[in-house]
Amino acid sequence: MISETGLVLEGGGMRGVYTAGVLEYFLEQELFFPYVIGVSAGACNAASYLSKQKGRNKIVNVEYIKDPRYISWRNYFKSRQFFGMDFIFDEIPNKLVPYHYDEFYKNQSEFVIGATDCHTGEPVYFRKEDYGKDMLKILKASSSLPFIATEVNFQDRILLDGGISDPIPIKKAQQDGFKKNIVILTRNRGYTKKPSKFEFLVKRKYPEYTGLQNALSDRYQIYNETLRYLEQEEKNGTVLVIQPQQPLAVGRMERNPQKLEKLYLQGYEDARKYLEKIKQF
Repeated sequence: MISETGLVLEGGGMRGVYTAGVLEYFLEQELFFPYVIGVSAGACNAASYLSKQKGRNKIVNVEYIKDPRYISWRNYFKSRQFFGMDFIFDEIPNKLVPYHYDEFYKNQSEFVIGATDCHTGEPVYFRKEDYGKDMLKILKASSSLPFIATEVNFQDRILLDGGISDPIPIKKAQQDGFKKNIVILTRNRGYTKKPSKFEFLVKRKYPEYTGLQNALSDRYQIYNETLRYLEQEEKNGTVLVIQPQQPLAVGRMERNPQKLEKLYLQGYEDARKYLEKIKQF
């Protein structure tokens, strides 16, 4: 256990297999942290890391990707969801690739999952004591992208993807007392987010959620400001960033298993190269 250091994980849909590769190496080296926070795909990959299931993320994210129940137009036409959310957050963990709940709840690490409140547009963070046995429901909420997934109701809130309102929750980790953090990003260094071209669609699709409309409109600014903040924190020596060095050939909804496996191995290798830096950090 690396004491007093937090682990912060960005989302990114199928780009998250990069994070899965990094976490696989951490698992093999028994590198664990007292505090892990993630959104969307980052949080999903963290769950298998915290249950100490070697290879599970690769099976779920690479080997199942060709299954139409995972991601397909068929899902979309059937239920207006590209990702089969019930398949991913129920059938896979409870039947096909059983999740080790006992190991997860035995783990002393705090695991914070970020989501977005549709009414306020603000980030909402759930700790173990908040979600209890409903971790999969919160992971589902944190991964529910606007337009291609339905909102999730939990504790009187209507929730969507955590990456909308706080895509890289470094400041939350710091607020929770972790002054030093390792941050895993799924975009290459130098990437910046552009403003959305679909604001008019957001208003049409979610007329009752003005908070969500504002959050989606501001998302690119929040993302780019967070990157600038991370750069400064790196210079201060309080943050260590692990991220791809080249622009990714994998998209948010990538279905090519060869491309995904390559990105997974890239994450694994990058983590291996960072091992000494992590130990010094």
